[in-house]
Amino acid sequence: MRVVWANDRVTSKKVISILQEKMDWTQSTIKTILGRLVGKGVLKTEQEGRKFIYTANIEEKEAVRDYAEDIFNRICRKKVGNVIGRIIEDHVLSFDDIDRLEKILEMKKSFAVEEVACNCPEGQCECHLHHH
Repeated sequence: MRVVWANDRVTSKKVISILQEKMDWTQSTIKTILGRLVGKGVLKTEQEGRKFIYTANIEEKEAVRDYAEDIFNRICRKKVGNVIGRIIEDHVLSFDDIDRLEKILEMKKSFAVEEVACNCPEGQCECHLHHH
């Protein structure tokens, strides 16, 4: 997807060229992935002569937000703060990134709670073990 987002309208040949160099994937693997992304509706394809042209059906910002939301929906709400902290610790940030995060955190303070409630069904995290 990143190749398509970066190139807007891109041929399968260019996608294959970029990914073979960067990922060491075979042409058939890349074509399979492209086909699956078309099948999921996140990519669309059109044929121009013998070329296949790919364009994104979803913006990168939206896809990243959906991906992050999916990840956070899979973990206990009580662990979200620690996971976000680890992500921040493990990645290089610009001064602008840090300023933005500080502003967001300052704003979030006015809505903060003493303790985040667990949202897991019983048996899917350790939270319920401590209440028996």
